[in-house]
Amino acid sequence: MNPGLLIELTTGYWRFKAMAAAVDIGLFAAVDRRGAATSAELAADLGLQPRPLRVLLSSCTALGFLTKDGDRYQNAPVAAEYLVPGKEQYFGGFVRYNDMVGYPAWGRLQEALRTNAPTTSHASFMTSDPVVLDNFWDALFAISSFTAMALADAYDFGRHQNLLDLGGGMGPFPVVLCERYPDLRATVYDLPHVAEKARAKATDRISVHAGDFLADEEFPAGHDVILLSMILHDWDEQTSREILGKCYAALPSGGAIIICELVLDDDETGPQLAALMGLNMLVETGGGQNWTGAEYREWLTGAGFRDITTIPMLSAGANAAIVAYK
Repeated sequence: MNPGLLIELTTGYWRFKAMAAAVDIGLFAAVDRRGAATSAELAADLGLQPRPLRVLLSSCTALGFLTKDGDRYQNAPVAAEYLVPGKEQYFGGFVRYNDMVGYPAWGRLQEALRTNAPTTSHASFMTSDPVVLDNFWDALFAISSFTAMALADAYDFGRHQNLLDLGGGMGPFPVVLCERYPDLRATVYDLPHVAEKARAKATDRISVHAGDFLADEEFPAGHDVILLSMILHDWDEQTSREILGKCYAALPSGGAIIICELVLDDDETGPQLAALMGLNMLVETGGGQNWTGAEYREWLTGAGFRDITTIPMLSAGANAAIVAYK
């Protein structure tokens, strides 16, 4: 036995910080503008001295973000598609948000474990810091778009007419689902400052409703399916039960609720990403964690829902869609 796995885990942050630094200084954007560039050209574009640029280029090439032909660098497909600003699937907001907020918060994980309190100075979705806010919603839109594609494959929304996306952010699920299902209409329901951003995605089939699903006594009516994607992991059990109770009240008879999450196994031994997301909720929220399928089923039953099924999914943002009916 050798400590290879331990070494890989211990130095894992090297890989993340190399990628985050390259995104932050605009390396992939600079390479994209030139198509292919020498280190001297990139040094002039980025204002970096030869030594730091050399080690960054070497690292990004070794990690698979760049390719090198002679003395010229090009973006590898993963960087060209996901790490160049302006591209449709730009993932830089997710990288930058985690670099600005998630990484420092995880650096104080032991404090969170000892105090049962978050280590960030704000709730990410409530912050007034425009830079953090923009990166947070860009991050969520990017990762949720892929989850929405997986959900569109896993569940037939053709049986529904009107979707309410609870805490829907900038609307990635309505955008994807309405494109896939031409007869579906959708409403994004989120806080006023988030709703303002979501209006950029509004169409004749996608509307926006500003509100607070914690404070509002009733949810917008007229929808036959309610989606909660990566919502309940933000809150404690009592708050989650209250949210589900409001969902039940807002749905017509036969209406559906869909919980889209990284769901823990009932014995709480995995999957790995769901378990680690629970630690992320510890450092970022006051009461959130990732819950088991059994817990979701119990809460849904307690709220009055029936015919509960779990549909496996393959996505970074969710491994299951739990569906129930009124």
